[in-house]
Amino acid sequence: MNAVAVAGRQPAGPVNVMSVDVEEHFHVAAFAGQVRREDWLSLPSRVERNTDRVLALFADRGVAATFFVLGWVAERHPALVRRIAERGHEVASHGYCHIPAFQQDRAEFAADVRRSKAILEDAAGRAVLGYRAASFSIVKRNQWAFEELDRAGYRYSSSVNPVRHDIYGFPDAPRFNFTPTGTALTECPVTTLEVGGNRIPCGGGGYFRLLPYPLFRWALRRVNAAGHSCYFYMHPWEVDPDQPRVAGAPLKSRFRHYTNLHRTDALRPAAGPCLTRDRAGWHRAGPWTPRGRVTGPPGTPSWRARRRPRPTTTIAGAGSWSAPSTCPRGTSWRATGRAASAACCRWCA
Repeated sequence: MNAVAVAGRQPAGPVNVMSVDVEEHFHVAAFAGQVRREDWLSLPSRVERNTDRVLALFADRGVAATFFVLGWVAERHPALVRRIAERGHEVASHGYCHIPAFQQDRAEFAADVRRSKAILEDAAGRAVLGYRAASFSIVKRNQWAFEELDRAGYRYSSSVNPVRHDIYGFPDAPRFNFTPTGTALTECPVTTLEVGGNRIPCGGGGYFRLLPYPLFRWALRRVNAAGHSCYFYMHPWEVDPDQPRVAGAPLKSRFRHYTNLHRTDALRPAAGPCLTRDRAGWHRAGPWTPRGRVTGPPGTPSWRARRRPRPTTTIAGAGSWSAPSTCPRGTSWRATGRAASAACCRWCA
């Protein structure tokens, strides 16, 4: 995998990873009780438009990312998958139709991950080596899933969220990259910060919309200061505050899914300061007042109106048929027998 610096620059510190779980707004587990799978085709699709918004945002800020795409989405929007790949991002698998891995038996899971891999490789024209389970659904009781991913030809997974949660969670799992027993696979858990024996989720998603941004920034900086990479994720529907509301959804599901969508929608490209870097990664440059607001020309949105996940250095182009022969550190994949940059990429470190 290639480690690609933001705007072509390679920071000296840990390599942080931006990722996007490409799915429709009605695919989420929170609405599984209200939206039947057999009705998906009758619902308005918004994933292509929303993903294009994210692509534009990343292009505007010089960010490369890993896009974990559902096979179901790739079948219906193959041109979207090609655009993701052509713009320098990595295409990885999110499974076929967003069934949590712990709801599948071993044979069903194996068929699912192979099916999605084949669909995505056909659409992207390059190898798909990464996988993320729907709803981070590789947990303690189904660790056999790692063996099936290894057998299917995946090189890494980012399917573990090492926290306690009512839908998912593997709180006993390592917080950082590990190799599951009996496999050659690398598992890259979503980022958490441990404070007083408790794990604080700081890897993005709903947590980023629901928790105060200063807390997120502090947590990510703490993880980086300890020498570790941060793995951040988001969804295309999180930049779409006008998405149709699901009727009959429980209050908790509505709160988790819809709260602060208008703030992430404000992340879309707009005229403003350029990117700069500090120890925590990349962010928009500009003078900071004691109150933490970005100053600028008249009409510049306030810091709170523009708060955003820090654009970070990330992986891109994993398994590309035209992968370069050396990584940014000069390690030759021909010498190591591994993909370009695998010797230093933070997914595989």
